[in-house]
Formats: sequence, structure tokens, C-alpha cells
Amino acid sequence: MLLAALLVAACGGGARVETGKDAAVAARPRRIISLSPSTTEVLYGVGAFDRVVAVTEYDEYPPEVSRLPKVGGWSNTNLEQIATLKPDLVVLTESQAPLIKDKLDSLGLRALVVPSYTVADALASITQIGAATGQDAEARQLLDETRARLDEVRARTKDLRRPRVLCVVDRVPGTLRGLYTATEGSFIDELIEIAGGDSIAPPAATGFGQINKEAVATLDPDIIIDMAMGGAKGTKLSEDPVEVWRELSQLKAVRGGRVHPLRDASVIHPSQFVADAARKFAELIHPEVFKGEAKQ
Repeated sequence: MLLAALLVAACGGGARVETGKDAAVAARPRRIISLSPSTTEVLYGVGAFDRVVAVTEYDEYPPEVSRLPKVGGWSNTNLEQIATLKPDLVVLTESQAPLIKDKLDSLGLRALVVPSYTVADALASITQIGAATGQDAEARQLLDETRARLDEVRARTKDLRRPRVLCVVDRVPGTLRGLYTATEGSFIDELIEIAGGDSIAPPAATGFGQINKEAVATLDPDIIIDMAMGGAKGTKLSEDPVEVWRELSQLKAVRGGRVHPLRDASVIHPSQFVADAARKFAELIHPEVFKGEAKQ
């Protein structure tokens, strides 16, 4: 289950880490490789995407990534290809560090590792990537805009009744097996709280934890946000997420029509798009507040 594997990867590792402060005094990079969709998004947001020479196979934004070389994914990064591209900066997230940091270090490559677990981490990554790429002013503007949009969602929902929300980030397509939820310690959990919900998933060490359907029945959420990436329509894994949840027809969320599929991959990325994710969650949790407004 790829999405769960990506989300629950533990941090650690011992290779060289370049912080935002270190990067500020380093030479302005001209050839950048991004090893995470979230770091690619930030690179674009701070105006450094024109220097990106390769991304991962999971990158979808901006659309121009389709024209760039792909250097593999989370667990199959192509180090030989990375070395061949001769980057002067490789950007990756803290949760990826145990898998790749020491290997980049052994190649003598300059690496920037940015935090990736909380909303504060997502905001810090903007500052660090801006400093590393010589785009400090653009990063400050992006940071200010992202904070303002988060604050706007928070202000509009802070005095509202807080429904009990369970956010499912992964499961076996077409079934309620292999359920993973966003828990306390994850930026998704924080965004649900900002959006006016009460995130009720049981605690887990990494911020994402496995849960069985019996435990879901006991929790009996008012709202289920289902972010599992099911199979495409017409394939053997295609599904109707709402229909899948009818297996637990006794749940308040199912009885009340409050099972909400959310298939926007950017929602799981700790980048400037945390503000978009907060707004999307708020529209699902409190549609009465955002009724008539353009969906984001």
C-alpha cells in the first residue's frame, strides 16, 4: 500500500544535512533535483522551478514536470541517473532521509533536507528552500500568503460546532481492509482542526496509523474523509468509495451521507498547498459556511 508507506516512513539517517541557514551561504544552484512532490511544489512556488532538472515519478505539479526526467520514486531512487544529471542541489524531505541521505552524501552531492511532518514544518520548508535557491524574497511572500490563507480558514471555523472527523489516507481498494488514518502529530490532523473538525483517530507514533473497521465502528465518526487513491474507472480496482463504506451502514457518517472521497494528491503534500487542503477540508466539514462560494 504505497500511500501508507510514504506517509508512515520514519525519520532518521546520518548523512550530511544542509539547513536553510547553511544553504543561504552556499552558491546559488543552477541544476536542482527534487525527490518529493512537496519539495517540487515549493520550488515552483518560490520561483526556482526553471532550474529543476529532474523529479520523481509521483510528481504531478506543476504540469511542466511531465517533460522532466524521472529519477524513480520513494524506495527505488535511481542514484546513477541522479549522478549523471550532475545536480548542484538535491532537495528531499525529512521522512525520506533514512532511505537516501547517506547515499547522496557518498556521491558528494549537496543535499537540503526539509521538515515534512507538521504544518509548521511545511511553512519552514518554504523558508529553507527559498534560502537554498537564492529566492528569499519570493519565499517570504509565499510564506505570508500561505499563513494568511490558513488564518482565514481558522477564523471562519473557530466558533462553529466541531464534528468528529476520521480521515482515512489509505486502504485496500474496494474494501475496508488495510485502513490507515491521519492521527495526532500529522499535518493532516492539524488541518482538520484548523478546518473546524475534531480529528478522532487513535494516536500513532508516526502521525499515521493502521486501524481496523471494528475500531472505526466504535469511534462512529460524524464525517469520514476518504483520501485512499482507488483504481481508475474501468479498471479491476475501480470503486465507488461511498459504496465501499456502506459495509458499515450503522455509522453516523454513512447514515448521514457524510462520507467524502477526496482524490486530490496535493492534499497529502506538506507544501504551500496546506492552505488549499485546509480550505478543502473546511468545505467538507462545514459546507454551510462555504455554500455558494467557488470550491478550491
